[in-house]
Amino acid sequence: MLTITDLHASVGDKPILKGLTLDVPAGEIHAIMGPNGAGKSTLANVLGGKPGYEVTGGSVVFRGQDLFALEPHERAAAGLFLGFQYPVEIPGVSNVQFLREALNAQRRSRDEAPLTGGEFLKLAKDKAGLLKMDMDMLKRQVNVGFSGGEKKRAEMVQMGILDPAFAVLDETDSGLDIDALRIVGAGINAIMRSPDKAVLLITHYQRLLDVVRPDKVSILAGGRIVETGGPELALRLEAEGYDSVMA
Repeated sequence: MLTITDLHASVGDKPILKGLTLDVPAGEIHAIMGPNGAGKSTLANVLGGKPGYEVTGGSVVFRGQDLFALEPHERAAAGLFLGFQYPVEIPGVSNVQFLREALNAQRRSRDEAPLTGGEFLKLAKDKAGLLKMDMDMLKRQVNVGFSGGEKKRAEMVQMGILDPAFAVLDETDSGLDIDALRIVGAGINAIMRSPDKAVLLITHYQRLLDVVRPDKVSILAGGRIVETGGPELALRLEAEGYDSVMA
C-alpha cells in the first residue's frame, strides 16, 4: 500500500532522512521505533506533506500513485491520515463543524454525496463511542482546553470518521495515562485493523504495542531503517536499549 524507496529529506539545510526504504502492505500495522532525533517525526511530516520539509531524493508510492505529486489535501482524499504528536488547537471552530467539513470535502473529491447533518451526527456518535468520548466534547472548540489525553482521543475519533486507508500515527501514546492508552490502542485496532488498511505507528514505548500488537517493528536510526523484525524486536529494545540492539 505504501512503498518508500531511498528517501532523502532535509529541514532547512540539515539532512534528516538519509536513504530510508520501507514497504507497508495492506493489512499490516508496522511500528517504527528509534532514538530521539532519528527522523521519525520527519518521516511522518514528509508523508503528510507538511511545509518546511524538502524531499531531496527517493520516492514514495501510495496506492499506486506518486505521493509527492499530490498536495496535502489530495493525499488526505486519497486515503492518507496523519496523526500529530502535538495536535493543534483551533479556537472558534467546533469539533463537529471541523469534522463534518473535512469528511464532506473528502467525499466531494471522490464524487460521493456529502452526509446530511443527521447522518454525520450518527456517524460521529458511533466513532466517539469507540474512544469512550462524550458527544459534548465534540461540540467544543477543536482541542481548546483539552488535556493531552483528550486531544489524542479526539484525534482518533477524527480518524474513525474520516476512515482512511492508511494512517501515519506520530507518537499517539504521548501524554496518555494508562486508561487512555488502552482506549486509544483499542480504537486503533477497531478502526484500522483490516485487510484493506494499514498503519505506520511511530512510538517510543512497548506499552502501546502491548495493546495494538503490530505485525512488524522497524528501528529508524540516523535517517535510515537499520533493522526490521517481528514484535519481539520491540521487546528486545525495551529490555536492552538501542545501543545494545543496534550493535
